[in-house]
Formats: sequence, structure tokens, C-alpha cells
Amino acid sequence: MMIDFVYEDEKNLSEENYEQQFIEIIEKTLEYLKIEDDVELSCIIINDDEIHAMNRDYRQIDRSTDVISFALEDNDQFYVEGMPRSLGDIFISYDHAKVQAIEYGHSLQREMCFLFTHGLLHLLGYDHMNEEDEKEMFALQKEILNELGIERS
Repeated sequence: MMIDFVYEDEKNLSEENYEQQFIEIIEKTLEYLKIEDDVELSCIIINDDEIHAMNRDYRQIDRSTDVISFALEDNDQFYVEGMPRSLGDIFISYDHAKVQAIEYGHSLQREMCFLFTHGLLHLLGYDHMNEEDEKEMFALQKEILNELGIERS
């Protein structure tokens, strides 16, 4: 497993490091989904201004958001048999995560892990474009996080 972690705006980050928790989430997710392939992905922590620009430029939605995923496996040309699966990139707005943690009444750690899990499932092909898919994806997120003891308080 290869994961690149990039902190674009380190001055706004707390001293918490989420890398080990994100690795545990990847391992649990792959185990849960019975995926035995070696994987690689990037997780980039950015601020609200940066994610707003990405949302506007790539999704034509002119507002900030909490997490954006860019899945490479949407295109078969990125899969090379015998090589690790290059899943793509997860961008998380640290600013958005802080606000949402307060709104939902749980820790920033739990919110960051939730957003990472959400982004990871998008990279693995899950989506929430309709009610049935949304129920499946959100139930899966909850199960993975609960198994790791990262529950909503």
C-alpha cells in the first residue's frame, strides 16, 4: 500500500496527525470489501478557498465543500495488471471539517476520518446519486468507522 499525504496549508492544521488512522481505514475498507489488491492513493488536506476553487473549476459548483475525490479507475487505461491499483486523490477541506465537527457535535478526528472514508469509497466506485446508493454508501461508512472504534459521540 502506498499513500501520499500532503498538507497544503500546514499553518491551519492542529498537531493531530491523521495518517495512521487513514491507513487503518484503508486496511479495514479493503478487508471489508474483500479487495486483496495492493493500492495507492493520495490524500491532500487543503483549506476552504482551495476546495471552493476545485469544486467550481472541476464540478461547476461555486461553493466550498468538505471532500472531493478524483478516481483514476473511472478509466480502464489506469489499471495495469500486476501493478498496484492507483485509486486516485482525496482532497479534504480542513476548514470545512472543523465547522462540521462542531455542527455534528463530535470530534474533529471523527470528522476527518469520516470524510476520508467517504472519499475512499468514492475512489472504489461507490456513490450517492440516488437514495438506494446513498443508503448503501453511508451504511458502509458507518460500519467501517464503527469497527475501528471511530463512532459518533
